[in-house]
Amino acid sequence: MVNCSNDFMVKLGINIDHVATIRQARREKDPDPILAAQICERAGAESIIAHLREDRRHIHDRDVQQLRKIIQTRFNLEMSIDPEIVEIALFLKPDQVTLVPEQRQEVTTEGGLDVVRNFLKIRGVVRRLSSKGIGVSLFIDPIKKQILKAKEMGVAMIELHTGRYSHALTKSGIHRELKQLIAMTEVAQSLGLRVNAGHGLNYVNVKAIAEIQGMEELNIGHAIISRAVFVGLENAVKEMIQLIRV
Repeated sequence: MVNCSNDFMVKLGINIDHVATIRQARREKDPDPILAAQICERAGAESIIAHLREDRRHIHDRDVQQLRKIIQTRFNLEMSIDPEIVEIALFLKPDQVTLVPEQRQEVTTEGGLDVVRNFLKIRGVVRRLSSKGIGVSLFIDPIKKQILKAKEMGVAMIELHTGRYSHALTKSGIHRELKQLIAMTEVAQSLGLRVNAGHGLNYVNVKAIAEIQGMEELNIGHAIISRAVFVGLENAVKEMIQLIRV
């Protein structure tokens, strides 16, 4: 099912981790992810995302502190359920947190959070964050049992992992993964959950996801920062917004 209303507007959230990754390559001050966040907001992004990893490989504590102060739209902190990171989130009180799986050896987040297997641990974190007025989203694979458990956990929002769709190499594979994302979006919405999506989305494959009925926000980082190398960050953001507005 695709959006049929001209009034429907999919939001864009931009992950600025990749700006910090470039900065850390030289361990200097530039490029500044804080400045990048401000440019993204001016260009039309509706939220800014940063993942504070346990090993601080890109985004650092000072970054999230500064982001919390300067962001005018919405600050979405991606995080694991590691106790130290949870305490930081409780102190910062971002507008939203998105709970994601995290492994030290991975280059980027791979796969969704397993809320079925880790239900009790995750639910405890969700309750602590929610009690402080922080909105909680769960980054999960587009699988019905995961969505049902997310609903049982009491969150109002999920983010569907689009990695399998983004990395599919054949037309049939792309169609199969897109069909699954559409079906699971419908399942989530039937349960009253708000639905976002992200991972691996780019200027070629994003439009089909933006057209899914009721999709609220697409969270994108690497493709936009990569495009910015050639056209500038403001233009890269505006180009993506043009693609997802349906």
